[in-house]
Amino acid sequence: MMLEDVVMPARAAVSVLVLTRNEEANIAECLESLRWAAEVLVVDSMSTDRTVEIAEALGAKVCPHAFTGYADQRNWALQNLPFAHDWVLMIDADERIPGALADEIREVLSRSSDAYSGFYISRRLFFMGRWLRHGGLYPTWLLRLFKRRVARVEERPVNEHVIVNGRVGYLTQPFDHLDRRPLGDWVVKHNRYSDLGADEYLRERSHEVFRTSIQASFRGDQAERKRWMKLRIWDRLPLLLRPFLFFAGNYFGKGGFLDGRAGFIYHVLWSFWARFLTDVKIVERRLARGEPQSNGRKGGQPEGRARSKEVMAS
Repeated sequence: MMLEDVVMPARAAVSVLVLTRNEEANIAECLESLRWAAEVLVVDSMSTDRTVEIAEALGAKVCPHAFTGYADQRNWALQNLPFAHDWVLMIDADERIPGALADEIREVLSRSSDAYSGFYISRRLFFMGRWLRHGGLYPTWLLRLFKRRVARVEERPVNEHVIVNGRVGYLTQPFDHLDRRPLGDWVVKHNRYSDLGADEYLRERSHEVFRTSIQASFRGDQAERKRWMKLRIWDRLPLLLRPFLFFAGNYFGKGGFLDGRAGFIYHVLWSFWARFLTDVKIVERRLARGEPQSNGRKGGQPEGRARSKEVMAS
């Protein structure tokens, strides 16, 4: 068979949205995993490294936009970018789309694009060269594939989810989270997340309503159950104690120890250190405001409800 007789599969009719900020170590591998998609748009938050140069060299359309927040950045992109396709796949620069998932997306969009408004995809987290499949980390279901005209991102400082109007389904193949940057960058990122987490906690405990949010439901999907547990249980636990409980629950209760050394390091950093840092910053802010050192008002209620299944961790 002659080389010219080989027929390459048509690119899937989907626009991929990638957010970047100094992702030189990750962006090439991310974009290489998206060769199957008809369009890739990179929203770059004024990178100072070679992120933009690499993205443009690999055929992505780069759209610079100053960063004001994760939800704001995503909603700005969904509302303002000239997407060529109605279906959008939203990923981060440190994530990859394996070939099996690409094939499933291509097949499901050709077969079920009219019946669904979005699809949840499970995430596989790789850390220090190992897939962490225990400790409550897998599967983590995230609504990443959706019709852009019926989707918006809930306006929260961190851990924001996509909300769609319409029916949602679940894909069988996972995507991969695989950050090539050094551990110091992970620490810097989660230090920033701790600021956002402290802000989110204080707003929730003061009963400030977020304008858009998934519903908190014990009987809902995974994201809705996690939100219910956060508002009804986690936010009411004693500050500075709850990181110990979270670590014990994930590492021992959910089997995080089964992932060996990588699992131990990750849960010390993510399950304990990052949560402890958030709690310390909450205490610090309350001290600065002269507030009483308690968990806030009793009987806090979750913010306004919005459907995420028929109306997308981290």
